[in-house]
Amino acid sequence: MAQTVSEAAESWRAAFKQFASSFELGADGIGLFAIDQRFGVDDVRTATAESITGGGDDKKLDIIFLDVSRGLLIVAQCFESPVAKTSAPANKASDLNAAVAWLLSSDLELVPDGIRGRVEEVRDAIDSDLIRDFHLWYVHNAPESKNVAVEILNAERTASRLLAKRGGIQVFGAEVGSGTLERWYLGSKRTIKVTDRFKFRVSDAIESSSARWSAVTTLVPGTWLRQLFLTHKEDLFSANVRDYLGSRRSDANINNGIKATSVAEPADFAVYNNGVTALVLDYKLGARSKGGRSLEITGISVVNGAQTTGSIGSLDSDPSAELLVPVRFVKSSDEYLLDRIVRFNNLQNKVQAADFRSGDEIQNRLRAEFALMSGVSYDGGRRGGSSDAIKRSRTSLASYTVGQVLTAFHGDPVAAYDKKADIWVDDSMYARVFSDRTTAAHVLFAYSLFDALTTRLLALRSASRDAQQVLSDAEERELAFLSLKGAPYLLVEVIARSLEAILGKSIPNRFGLHFKGSPTLAEAASHWVVVIDAALPLAEQLRGAFNRGRITREGKEAAIVAFEGLFQALQNFQPGAFADFAKRVVVEPSASHAVDS
Repeated sequence: MAQTVSEAAESWRAAFKQFASSFELGADGIGLFAIDQRFGVDDVRTATAESITGGGDDKKLDIIFLDVSRGLLIVAQCFESPVAKTSAPANKASDLNAAVAWLLSSDLELVPDGIRGRVEEVRDAIDSDLIRDFHLWYVHNAPESKNVAVEILNAERTASRLLAKRGGIQVFGAEVGSGTLERWYLGSKRTIKVTDRFKFRVSDAIESSSARWSAVTTLVPGTWLRQLFLTHKEDLFSANVRDYLGSRRSDANINNGIKATSVAEPADFAVYNNGVTALVLDYKLGARSKGGRSLEITGISVVNGAQTTGSIGSLDSDPSAELLVPVRFVKSSDEYLLDRIVRFNNLQNKVQAADFRSGDEIQNRLRAEFALMSGVSYDGGRRGGSSDAIKRSRTSLASYTVGQVLTAFHGDPVAAYDKKADIWVDDSMYARVFSDRTTAAHVLFAYSLFDALTTRLLALRSASRDAQQVLSDAEERELAFLSLKGAPYLLVEVIARSLEAILGKSIPNRFGLHFKGSPTLAEAASHWVVVIDAALPLAEQLRGAFNRGRITREGKEAAIVAFEGLFQALQNFQPGAFADFAKRVVVEPSASHAVDS
């Protein structure tokens, strides 16, 4: 049976109780639990000693979590009620405003001795440009509420104002209540979404086991596998790092071959195909008899053989009764073992970094949002969907590029260019750009800027190769700059940082930016042309950010500041230059009930 809502809501509480007991956490331990669920804490005890201030005169700074290796700073107010409440007290959230002031702007001599060292450490990290993400959390064990969200937004604005000269630091305020803790906890586990019970007969089966697992290997009817896929679709691969990739008519495409073989040679399919490995919640294997053996399984998620399952499942009609598919059903409660089963069963398929994020709630939501849009699509870490065709087109946004563009747009073009895979592997880098605040509309907004820059580069390059065309001196300079390694990503950040001047309004957080309506990718990219036309002639000011033709961190900030000065002067000289563009852009408020990165 599937978990009920109330049962699921209690799962994080049991985990927190065990966590707090294991590490002997007292007051404010719920805050460290939240940090561990969201970002992972290597050494909980050390983090407890260093991050939980200990109460008393802590100036509302219950937790100051600093990880310079990940550029991460988290300040948290914590509240744990012993009885059930409909919401947490809003005054505790308002305390974050005071906490921010003490942390960032108070006279260091006035800071209490108990927290002065930590405050100084934070300020030194900020002064050394070691902080990229500053999270302000109100962590509690009650449901989230709108009243608290208002107070958190005020604290976020205060921090943003105090850090205004630190262009590379993003500030995120969030209420981390029971709903968010539930999502984070469940999201950190591999789940089996299909929890139905299935019973059928097989000719025979082999059962084996160890101290950590048990498994039964058999042949199942292709008709059963097809119906399973048709009924449950992508949920059937919930514990897998990829879903069915689809098929296209090509001799080189394995899925099309699977389909062809299942129809043309069903009796021999079992010896041609490697079969399926699936995790189950439970199974029961009956005794041998003349009619075979009964097999009952509870819950299922395919972790290897997704292409076999999807290929058979997408046949136009049920296959022949002769079609039998080798399947291994595995049962285990060992999370570490389950993770290794998934990884090792997929190594031969060259699992990509993005594959391991493809099933999380953020990518699932983004795919759903993009599915409602026209003229653009997004694979969300999955190399294909459950449809019967692999569709690749100009309007399909590749996950890796989306990660790079978002990373650049939100302040780190060097990582965007140099750490394409790390964005999906590293938890902090991933959370920085993919969070509850990341919407399909915002992804399109940022991606379309990069797309427009890429279009300009390709057009200039094509023109330079055309004997019938002669580039102007300005076009030659544009082409030379855009050809520098990482230049488009740098321009994405530079333009993003100039958007307040372009739009003529304050931007609390860039994740709130998107175009009005629902433009296609081509339409969105066309909106950026006027901005690019103004920015590219000033791009020479950014040369200091490059070394040997490659973007580097050294000199980047000074180069951007010089560019911003000229860009602002241009805006002052032509105040209405971007009026039409500004009318097309929406700036959403930045309050959120969940952590935003």
